[in-house]
Amino acid sequence: MKQRKLFTSESVTEGHPDKVCDQISDAVLDAVLAQDSMARVACETVASKDLVLVTGEITTTATVDFEAIVRQTIREIGYTAKEIGLDADNCRVMVELNAQSPDIAQGVDASLEAREQDEEEAVIGAGDQGLMFGYACRETEELMPLPISLAHKLAKKLSEVRKNGTLNYLRPDGKTQVTVEYNEVNEPVRVDTIVISTQHDEEVSHAQIVADLKAHVIETIIDPALMDEATRIFINPTGRFVIGGPDGDAGLTGRKIIVDTYGGYARHGGGAFSGKDSTKVDRSAAYMARFIAKNIVANGLAEKCEIQLSYAIGVAEPTSILVEDFGTANVSNEQLVNIIKRNFKLHPQGIIEMLQLRQPIFKQTAAYGHFGQANLPWEQVIELAV
Repeated sequence: MKQRKLFTSESVTEGHPDKVCDQISDAVLDAVLAQDSMARVACETVASKDLVLVTGEITTTATVDFEAIVRQTIREIGYTAKEIGLDADNCRVMVELNAQSPDIAQGVDASLEAREQDEEEAVIGAGDQGLMFGYACRETEELMPLPISLAHKLAKKLSEVRKNGTLNYLRPDGKTQVTVEYNEVNEPVRVDTIVISTQHDEEVSHAQIVADLKAHVIETIIDPALMDEATRIFINPTGRFVIGGPDGDAGLTGRKIIVDTYGGYARHGGGAFSGKDSTKVDRSAAYMARFIAKNIVANGLAEKCEIQLSYAIGVAEPTSILVEDFGTANVSNEQLVNIIKRNFKLHPQGIIEMLQLRQPIFKQTAAYGHFGQANLPWEQVIELAV
């Protein structure tokens, strides 16, 4: 007999140290792509105390003031004084960037298929080996799992009320976590637990923070029908969160890969996204996998869907395609695979073209999730030829 279960996902604000680094890496990527859409970028960022280090490999014809990009990104997040975690204007910025390895470049420039068969369309090879997952379900309007959707919305609201002055004592760093109860048929029925930890000015009382976040964040985001007298709410449960940002914890690009995707509700191949151009299938193929899964669900072929793609470095076509419909599809698995092959291009060049990934659109994905934002190309719904 099936039982009810609890599932938890977390999110973080744009001021979380790891997210600061993700946003810097993607801001660098966008700045390069704005001048050179064919650039190869693998940009990593480290932030600790008053030091920001930007490193990695970039091959481009663009001329970019990387230090200016770093400082502007930090400033936009809200770190404008050392006392709150980082000073955009006075922190130390180090830039150590090199060109892409020629051994990697030769496999990306001309795929195995192109070298052996003169396959013009599949000319770009995958930038690395790896496995990527995409997922969609009917729990929310954006076809995302409810726990991560609510966690992102709470985190985004935290930053909104800080930036618009509603709660001007808040500081940029913060985290959210939502636990959702599912019934016997795996439908979300209520919110069991909400956790919010937010950085704040020293003078404000814990009682005020609790009251304000309930009124201005939780009650504006969580549907009252999902809450009851048993719903637990924890706000700054340690009692104090004054020291934050890179002053409290070192940040690193690519360390919030579950926050970036499905909150643990679907599987993850392990590759991070931020700072990588679209020849890196860690990013582009994960976007395509989401695009496929979302359109299978949106077209009514399944109620939920998980896609796995895998690649070999220097080879254009995927080495495997897996469709998991969790018993909810109204066509066979073989039919779903054929529908995917008929409607989607799965080699890197095809992915780049279908999802318009040569554009400087990536910084907006570096906080509050890469999936579920309606304006992004891989979130669009198309009519599938079945």
